[in-house]
Amino acid sequence: MDETTRALQLDVATGLSAADAAARLARDGPNALPEAAQRSALLMVLHQFKSLIVVLLLVAGAVALVMGDVIEAVAILVVIALNAAIGFVTEWKAASAIDGLRRRLVAVAHVRRDGLEHEVPAATLAIGDVVLLAAGDRVPADGRVVEAVRLQVDESALTGESLPVAKSTEAVASEATALGDRRSMVHTGTGVTDGRGVFVVTATGPRTELGQIGALIDDMGAKGTPLEAKLRQLSRALLVVVLVLCVVIILMGWIRGHALLFMVEVGISLAIAAVPEGLLAVTTMTLAIGMQRMARMHALVRRLPAVESLGSTTVICTDKTGTLTRNEMTVRILVVAGRRLAVTGAGYGIAGRLEEGGAPLDVASGAAHDEPVRLALRIGALCNDASINRAGAEPVVVGDPTEAALIVAAAKAGMEHAALEGAYPRLREIPFDSRNKRMVTVHRAPDGRTFAYAKGAPSALLDASGRVLDATGVVPMTPARRAQVVATNDALAGEALRVLALAFRELPERFSDDDLTRDLTFVGVVGMMDPLRDEARATIALCRTAGIRAIMITGDQLVTASEIARQLGLDTDGTGHALRTLHERDLTGLDAEGWKAAVTGTAVFARVSPQHKLQIVEALQQQGEVVAMTGDGVNDAPALRKADIGIAMGIRGTEVAKDSSDMIITDDNFATIVGAVEQGRVIVENILRFIHYLFSCNFAEILTVFVAIMIGWPLPIGVLQILWLNLVTDIFPAMALALEPSAQDVMRRPPRDPSAPLMTPRFGWLIVWQGGVLATCTLAAFGFGLRAYGVEGDGLRHAVTIAFMALALAQVAHVFNARSTTRSMFSTGGAANRWLWGATLLCLGLQLSAVAVPLLRRVLRTTPLTLSDWGVVLAAALTPVVVVELVKGGARWRNR
Repeated sequence: MDETTRALQLDVATGLSAADAAARLARDGPNALPEAAQRSALLMVLHQFKSLIVVLLLVAGAVALVMGDVIEAVAILVVIALNAAIGFVTEWKAASAIDGLRRRLVAVAHVRRDGLEHEVPAATLAIGDVVLLAAGDRVPADGRVVEAVRLQVDESALTGESLPVAKSTEAVASEATALGDRRSMVHTGTGVTDGRGVFVVTATGPRTELGQIGALIDDMGAKGTPLEAKLRQLSRALLVVVLVLCVVIILMGWIRGHALLFMVEVGISLAIAAVPEGLLAVTTMTLAIGMQRMARMHALVRRLPAVESLGSTTVICTDKTGTLTRNEMTVRILVVAGRRLAVTGAGYGIAGRLEEGGAPLDVASGAAHDEPVRLALRIGALCNDASINRAGAEPVVVGDPTEAALIVAAAKAGMEHAALEGAYPRLREIPFDSRNKRMVTVHRAPDGRTFAYAKGAPSALLDASGRVLDATGVVPMTPARRAQVVATNDALAGEALRVLALAFRELPERFSDDDLTRDLTFVGVVGMMDPLRDEARATIALCRTAGIRAIMITGDQLVTASEIARQLGLDTDGTGHALRTLHERDLTGLDAEGWKAAVTGTAVFARVSPQHKLQIVEALQQQGEVVAMTGDGVNDAPALRKADIGIAMGIRGTEVAKDSSDMIITDDNFATIVGAVEQGRVIVENILRFIHYLFSCNFAEILTVFVAIMIGWPLPIGVLQILWLNLVTDIFPAMALALEPSAQDVMRRPPRDPSAPLMTPRFGWLIVWQGGVLATCTLAAFGFGLRAYGVEGDGLRHAVTIAFMALALAQVAHVFNARSTTRSMFSTGGAANRWLWGATLLCLGLQLSAVAVPLLRRVLRTTPLTLSDWGVVLAAALTPVVVVELVKGGARWRNR
């Protein structure tokens, strides 16, 4: 402390002078986070048009406009505009993350300047300012504690530690001390839960711990999703294929005697058909539908494309406090007078009871045998400054959560806090001090006697106790009995319980402060913990079944983190192989290879810093993992931003965490993530379904024209007919495929390989051969028409109409093949997707109108068909369904 004041050249008693504070403020800058450079709205809009597939669509729209097809051009431009609008809003919202950090800075601070206390704007604090803190205050800057009276600070948002930290003036061991262990330091954005104190400002604005986290967030570039990357790859490949095929078709048609200008028009039409403008629209719609489904499950998605990342997630890095646990301290064990009692129930609700040997214990009955238990509960509830407000739907704790847990434990035994305070009024107290590690209060009992009640660290109360309460009554504290208490403490600590000791002393009529801290009677100990959420263990198990690795990253101590991992089943890999737990000190100074080894075979990282959280995520990503990061504190924000999908808690989450996340779990329920992952997988499968459908149909159109030209036939489909197929039979069935429900085994399969392209060789071959079957049947129908009606004039128009209807209806029927690449269309649950039937009926109606409505017949150059013509059309349309069903059946038979 003296070193700090000397280095900063100040007198704590008087503080800085106004002039000195102003000079330092001018030198170091305001106590505020720097403004992040923001792109203008215009640049954000222009940024949305960088995607190659959007460029392809712009070209397709321009070509359609030049050709005079205004409807097609407008439809393409609407899709592009919608995509740009969604992207703009997403980017604009993402820019609010750093604003969330600024909002955490408190508005005012109480300082000592020129020997007087002043209230000043927090932004005007200077290094060296002497700041006063009281319960309820937010810490306005980082600093060194110089005075502390029961000062406790909630640092959970910064370190992940669920319990308030007692602050003192004792120097830390070194600058390398972990953030959560710096008991003589306070940090910006944390909150004072109890006591009062004074600190000297040592860092402001961007130099604070919070400011450095803000810098980490700012340094992160925009992250893409696997889907975005794969769509870019697919669009590039599509561009090459389309250009080559169109050039070949134009040249071959010209060589075969068709007019060059006519073939250029055909080539452009096929290019427009080959560029699936529906792909972008249906992809966006699929993601939006998934977002709506997730919202109904309490998962709010902030970045639309990030929905897909959930389906490819291979690792979930999760915080402990408030995510896997309830963030509500709860007494679990009471050891008193040789008896070990269990306390049931979790959280701050009073549902629960005391049990001994599994049987309920009625402490309120007044049995003499239970008086030591009542005494222990009374001490815990009265040597206590917390309170619980139960007026609302949920209990609200004011004060230390550890003390609230003691109040709840007593209430479960029928000993209400208000009644106890009325019957045992407090006369005086000795506040908790981090050096003595105990708190003592003095109470007048109903019979007029006066008692000192004490709680604190077991070692502190053991040193102050000359007697101990055992099964026979009050007996002297012998070395053997002391060793028994120590063994009990160690055993409870090994169960990841926080242990508090309880003691009392009956006081004489006249007593001094020394009488309150010596010759006590040791009563017993309580073991408490932040309990697991009810669904947490099952959720972790389900993640493992789904092939997802769960890693717990926490600010808790190593023993606590290890025990929680054991309770969750995180300590093994599911096959009996043990997984490691690493401490922050194990991570310091690691190189790239060291980080690779650290994240391999490790289930728990304890006492880690924000920078280490970020490095853990980066190390996992470098190994090809798709990482989801859950968290609720400021300390989680950089990792949330860096992760492939950041998941913030909505109730307990800080603004910074929410603004840095891709998704917010609005009920703070870890199990909600399972539903979100399932929806992510369904979305990926649905995207693959409509890519399968769109590409196989478009390939069939191109192949039909290409083969016809190669064998010297007339064109089987007209230019406007190609555009009609592209507009009618592509969009509506593909949109219906986006609404496919979840398969029963979707969470029993491993995640899709994040490095695998959308168009794998197997998937590409599937599209080629199925598109080939569609094209073959269309050409067969066209051949029938040519033979029946001739190759010129109205006869050719009749044959083209047969081919046009055959291909259109074959594509409509093909949507049922696209529902699954392995299962029969008759086993996919036809009634499960009513939208698919609606899209089918709509397409059938529109397609029939192409030959039934005179206006459309003139525009599309079709002609009415005879009954025999319809027989050919239906045979050509249904044959691909039969062929695909036979192929899938054979594959199932071989793999049975």
